[in-house]
Amino acid sequence: MANPNDLNLVGHLGELRTRIIRTLSAFLVSMAAAFIYVRDIYDWLVRGIDHKLVVLGPSDVLWVYLVISAVVAITVTLPIAAYQTWRFVQPALPPIANRTVYAFIPAISALFAAGISFGYFILFPMVLSFMEEMAGDEFLAMYTAQKYFSFMIHMTVPFGLLFEMPAIVMFLTKIGILNPNRLAKARKVAYFALAIVAISITPPDIVSDILVIVPLFLLYEISIAISKFVYRNQLRAQTEWQAEASS
Repeated sequence: MANPNDLNLVGHLGELRTRIIRTLSAFLVSMAAAFIYVRDIYDWLVRGIDHKLVVLGPSDVLWVYLVISAVVAITVTLPIAAYQTWRFVQPALPPIANRTVYAFIPAISALFAAGISFGYFILFPMVLSFMEEMAGDEFLAMYTAQKYFSFMIHMTVPFGLLFEMPAIVMFLTKIGILNPNRLAKARKVAYFALAIVAISITPPDIVSDILVIVPLFLLYEISIAISKFVYRNQLRAQTEWQAEASS
């Protein structure tokens, strides 16, 4: 006779496989759609460069186009991945955790896009300008497409992920893993880690550091405020649910 626990495990693995396939399918479809318009996206991204980027091999162009398409696809796929993740863990959570969690899903793409925009419009030109000034007249700046876009990705995508902090905190608070008290106690450690991240990717001047550190600190404080709001509503809903169940 089959063990019920084994059957449950097989069912969970099958459900996980389905969710992963749906997420990957959404990513591939989004990437294919972005690739159709990748030339227009490329022209917009390099509009501020006075010269054409150099390619050193026939595969460099394809690499650049695929990277651009992949970043667009990630932005589109993030809320789908969040929804699939929630659907997978939903059966194991109490009913009170299901009432407002969908509010965080639309924010996933918005926050990622905000982080990408911060990196692209503020951090990337600031760091690039610093590097060009450091080169001075001693060097001739001639960027390859692969190096240029690799540098751009390193200056933008990490901030897209960091800007997800409020949505992730909201989700983890909703399912009971985090609470505002834990976040408040970890503030010093979090500030130190965020400061290290900011200093490691910005030019060595105080203005650049402040321009990056302040938004990251604000994101952490916003995350604590969101966690407090969700936690209080969750406690109130739990009290009401228990009162209804006992009546």
